[in-house]
Amino acid sequence: MPLAAAVTAGALLASLTGCVTVHGESAVVPALSKAEAAKVLGTFVKKNNRANTAYDTRLNATIESGALGAIDQAGLKSRKEVDPKGNPDYKPLQLSDTRYLIPEQAGWPKFFVTDSRSNRKGQGRWLFVFQRDRADGPWKASYLAVVQPDEIPRFARDEDGHVKAVPVGGASGLALAPDRLSERYTRYLQEGSGDDFAPGPHTSALREQREKAMKRTSVRNEFADQAAQPPQFAPFGLRTKDGGALVFFASHHHHKQTLPRGYQPQIKDPLVKALMTGTPKQSVTFERVSEQAVTVPDKRHDGKVTFLSRIEGLTSARGS
Repeated sequence: MPLAAAVTAGALLASLTGCVTVHGESAVVPALSKAEAAKVLGTFVKKNNRANTAYDTRLNATIESGALGAIDQAGLKSRKEVDPKGNPDYKPLQLSDTRYLIPEQAGWPKFFVTDSRSNRKGQGRWLFVFQRDRADGPWKASYLAVVQPDEIPRFARDEDGHVKAVPVGGASGLALAPDRLSERYTRYLQEGSGDDFAPGPHTSALREQREKAMKRTSVRNEFADQAAQPPQFAPFGLRTKDGGALVFFASHHHHKQTLPRGYQPQIKDPLVKALMTGTPKQSVTFERVSEQAVTVPDKRHDGKVTFLSRIEGLTSARGS
């Protein structure tokens, strides 16, 4: 590209960025154009493949944040510790048949969702949530959900064809507001209280698994769950045609295992060892972050919060 053309393009970009800065705070405008979203996704895939090949946490931190970033950066850190040379045999991620779900929004953070077919095993569609926290900030992927094609809801759209963002608070019109999902879910896992969630592998079945683990006499299992808080773990939602929403949210989960006196935990997994602090003399506490995609019904209709995807990753381990 000639230098003059490059300068002109740069000036135009600066002008457009300035426009977003002025209007993005109060005016309801698209988060970005479809062409810009495609560029964001393309850059993400390229850098993601480089980061996973080299186990490069710093590079990953330039394209991921929130729950997805916490999970992936811990995974890259442990793998780098185990294999400093990286993974030259890594199979690059490829995304195709992408649909861009871009809402009109005011204020920050802004977000959009991509829905793609991947080259990984299974038929599940890969949904990434990209968020931007300020006008001059980068777009980063903060959630990943893998959802079966027939489970992806139909989205409501405005007169211009844009999907509709859901307010995170009481104005959402949902049976459970997005900013309360993490607290309600973690309380449910701890206490079994409330009837917000439909039975399934990430709700009733998970509680049953924990109850069995806590009955074991050879080791004491304790579980603690905590809500994930914004701004690092902000929830995002898109309105569905039935008046409900598809919502992405995060949560924290702790699992402590304590052996009888005189026995010492044996941590054999090198990836767990790489994330270990302290010395496991009698107990180990595993700390995990989880990212969820759920459908939430309209509060005017009967229905339960239903899980479409849940991805959990170990972020640290502590011996004592």
